[in-house]
Amino acid sequence: MCGITGIVGCAGAALPEAETRIRLERMVQTLVHRGPDSSGMDQVGSVSMGMRRLAIIDLAGGDQPIFNEDRSIWTVCNGEIYNFPELKKELQACGHQFKTATDTEVIVHAYEEWGRDFPRHLNGMFAIALHDVKKDIFILVRDHLGIKPLYYHWAAERLVFGSEIKALLASDLIERCLDTSALADFLSWEYVPGQATLFAQIRKLLPSQMLWLDLRQAQPVLESYWDIPAPTGEAVHSEALWQEQILAQMRQSTRRQMISDVPLGAFLSGGVDSSFLVACMGRAGVQTFSIGFDDPSYNELNWARKVANHLGVDHRDEIIRPDVVELFDQLMHFMDDPIGDFSIFPTYLVSRLARRHVTVALSGDGGDELFAGYESYLAQEKSRLYGRLPGWIGQGLLPALTGRLRPGAGKKGLVNKAKRFVEGAMLPSTLAHARWRLFVSDELRSHLFTPDVCAQFKRPVGSHIEELFAQTATREVLDQSLYVDVRSYLCDNILTKVDRMSMAVSLETRVPYLDKDMVELAFRIPGELKLKGNTTKFILKRAAASLVPRDCVYRPKEGFSIPIKHWLNHEFKPLVNELLDDATIRQQGLFNPTCISRLKQEHNQGTHNHSHILWALIVFQDWQKRWLSA
Repeated sequence: MCGITGIVGCAGAALPEAETRIRLERMVQTLVHRGPDSSGMDQVGSVSMGMRRLAIIDLAGGDQPIFNEDRSIWTVCNGEIYNFPELKKELQACGHQFKTATDTEVIVHAYEEWGRDFPRHLNGMFAIALHDVKKDIFILVRDHLGIKPLYYHWAAERLVFGSEIKALLASDLIERCLDTSALADFLSWEYVPGQATLFAQIRKLLPSQMLWLDLRQAQPVLESYWDIPAPTGEAVHSEALWQEQILAQMRQSTRRQMISDVPLGAFLSGGVDSSFLVACMGRAGVQTFSIGFDDPSYNELNWARKVANHLGVDHRDEIIRPDVVELFDQLMHFMDDPIGDFSIFPTYLVSRLARRHVTVALSGDGGDELFAGYESYLAQEKSRLYGRLPGWIGQGLLPALTGRLRPGAGKKGLVNKAKRFVEGAMLPSTLAHARWRLFVSDELRSHLFTPDVCAQFKRPVGSHIEELFAQTATREVLDQSLYVDVRSYLCDNILTKVDRMSMAVSLETRVPYLDKDMVELAFRIPGELKLKGNTTKFILKRAAASLVPRDCVYRPKEGFSIPIKHWLNHEFKPLVNELLDDATIRQQGLFNPTCISRLKQEHNQGTHNHSHILWALIVFQDWQKRWLSA
């Protein structure tokens, strides 16, 4: 695991060598948390690349950059290539010579052997930068599902790239200006979707995307090398056979990702995804970790302990009582590409606990998006029935009644679910099930921003969701929703959160559910075996129940969160007052201070739960002070 960065100049755009090295050293230094063990830099022609290394495989010989035999091809890579032992044997049989035992070395030889198609042969999580010196070609590649991040800036025939935005900014080659449309998306979804970032001049490479740059022609080309396969109409399998295949593939994917020369463990919440994952790891030497909070509705430690005892693993947990304001300031340093998901706190805290004992942790992320685990998938099914109600009930009476309900104090509850369901049902059907996690509608957006800012918006709320659904028009309804979630919410929110918060403590996190082979299997399984009646993840739960306690598998889904509703009115109250102060908002000129004052007042009085939008506003305000004004 590493952090990578670099500067690439096309013909006539290369900076002086000494100046480039100074800039590159600054860029590499911003990534120390991603790779505390060593660093490496090199320059060949107009291409300069550097990295920080967290040593996982081949501790002595795996430093980067890595070159091929005649040093005509070289690379830096963030991530792990899990099938590198098999690839290495295949490439050696073709005559390639290896000098290290690191997984990164297979990349240069795979490119030599297969050229532009080399990413298709890789199974792993990776962000790769590669330079073909002889052909004057430079390549950026991101893994199939977007587990590892990769950002870039292209202007004036010069490419700047890195694992984090702060590395790009350290080059001092990029103007810091806000993309207002990206800001609108961020507040609506709690993440910036697709290629955009809050910086107008910085973009993300998408999952399974390659940037191909001929340094002589100075025109980058973006192309996709893989996509989530659509069902092929294969012969119908029985439930038992699908269950058997899930179990076999999960064991294979999990054990493949357990390759490591350093201590390895797993996060264990006691829910179906993490419990099944740990069960597939086997018992020998497995360490597991979980955290909880004082509030019992945010504490799942008893479930995690039950699973750990059943599986006989070495389990550690903590009840956390953090200084949340101090922790906020600490975590925002890692939010140069911000997300508004407040589960960054527990993700960071459990990563910190794990890092005291291991260097690598396996996580159950991805199970919900592959096997329909969210309540929103059920809500989508129920909304069809809701849509049959007479307009005066569905669009009038019920919204009015639920709008008067005060939100409950706990994390979940009937009132909170009813309010969210009716609010979602009022939104356009073209947003499909993704509407259940939309926090700022077009109407609220028009009140939240000033008229001048609204005039700058380039697209309506949810346009990225609608575009993704349009790409999946031939798939059945649930399969469409799962595809969209994998390509949006999972990649741009969940995986970003896990990467940022685990790397903040120099912990490598791996996600076996997002093994490419596991994803391809999951999307072959019929939707009726994922969502059956009121049971989410039906077939996955059947497979998991063969290994872990049944009540742990079939208990209600809790999620990984914090008591943010309460904290905004208490622990975070000074932060709310400071960052969302009327005078500050008015001077800033982006938002309508009257609207924000109303949101704060309603939340403080408990008549509405505005925690999502208020938290996203706080994160943005801190981001702007920290990164845009620097």
